[in-house]
Formats: sequence, C-alpha cells, structure tokens
Amino acid sequence: MAKKYRVTLTAEERQELQALLAKGKASARKLAHARVLLQVDEAEAKAGRTDEETAGALNLSVRTIERVRERFVEQGFTAALLPAPSKRVYARTFDGASEARLIALACGAPPEGKARWTLRLLTEQLVELQVLDTVSRECVRQALKKRTPAALEEDVVHPTKAVGGVCLPPGRCLGGVSSAAESAAPGGVPGRNLPATRG
Repeated sequence: MAKKYRVTLTAEERQELQALLAKGKASARKLAHARVLLQVDEAEAKAGRTDEETAGALNLSVRTIERVRERFVEQGFTAALLPAPSKRVYARTFDGASEARLIALACGAPPEGKARWTLRLLTEQLVELQVLDTVSRECVRQALKKRTPAALEEDVVHPTKAVGGVCLPPGRCLGGVSSAAESAAPGGVPGRNLPATRG
C-alpha cells in the first residue's frame, strides 16, 4: 500500500536528530519520535522502513509511526518531534462541597465493626450518601492527599524514630535531654546517636 505521508528529511534535520539522540537528554517521547523520523526517512533515494518494521524495531505501535509521519508532513519537523498538548478537558470529580464532605467523613468515626477508614470504605460511603454518583479510589486518595501537612500531622501514626524506642513528636525531648542537646549530638545523623535512657 502506498504511503500517504512520506518523510523526507534534509541533511540539517538528520544532523539535528542524530545530535539529539547522541545527547539523550530530551524527553523519552521526543527521542522516540526522533528515532521514528530517522527510520522512515526516504530522502536521497533511500527507501526507508515500512511502518510495521519501524514499529517492531522501536517497540512502538504502528499508529504512533503513522501519527509522526502525518505530523511531519502536515505541521512540520518540530511538530513531529513534540505534538501539541491535548485539548481534552477533564472535569473535576470533587468540587469544594464534596471534598469537604469527604474530609469530614474521613476524620469521623469509621463504620461500625471497622477499625479505621479505608479508600474502599470512603468510596462506597460517598456513593451511598449520594455525595457523588460515582468515584474511584484513586480520586479519593488524591483528594485526601491535598490536605495540608499540618492537618495530617495530628492523624498520622509515625514509626518509632526516637530515643530509647519511645516515639517523640517533632521538637520534643525525653528525660531532660533538650532539643539543643539532641541536635548537637556528635557524628552521624543529629539526634540519632544518643544512648537510650532508662526511666
């Protein structure tokens, strides 16, 4: 089948693509598209590879090869390397009111018989309470992640990371050892080399 979009690179364009690949510092997509253009180039009586051969050699889909060809012919060299960003607009799942309901729910007591809230439970509860028609666990996770660290600090249980196996909140000290003395501990990580105190 005859190719509708034929790629014929100039010598300067080929040199630019080869230099780009030699540096290897561009985005993965840009580098992949540079390889495609070099593979399908038909300049100087060079046949170029078929889309199927190129796709197999570069581990890309045939459709990607076709799109790079099309952009090169229709929009030019630069557009073939980096296509314009998508114009698709994604609607937000949570507005202010539904996000507030989610946070209030997560901060409240978990359902009877459950020790704590999970993403699955929160997702089910939001739909059951008709806060949202449908919602994924990932949307719930991202909405909760946006909460400020100060608000989260009170709810988070940290692993034991302090003196003598006693978990200390940031800025606190144990048994008469001041914060200044902890930070002035010699060598290693400040505050980590203190001996455990026995009460």
